[in-house]
Amino acid sequence: MKIKHRVAIIGGGLAGLRAAIAVFDSGVSDVAIISQLPPVRSHSVAAAGGINGSLGNHPQGRDDNWEKHAFDTIKGSDYL
Repeated sequence: MKIKHRVAIIGGGLAGLRAAIAVFDSGVSDVAIISQLPPVRSHSVAAAGGINGSLGNHPQGRDDNWEKHAFDTIKGSDYL
């Protein structure tokens, strides 16, 4: 069985989903997204909670900000 599409996008993260929307908006209605995970389980969606944690709405979180969360993310990966 052959499956044919006009456009195939590899990856169901935010970039892949945004690319699919842009292709569809350009008039190509035959778009396929190929991903190992369902889009709602991609790393892009899972990572969004880290930045949302820096809202400063906790009484002892006065010094909390997005820059510290970004640094912790980089420190946890690049500095290993």
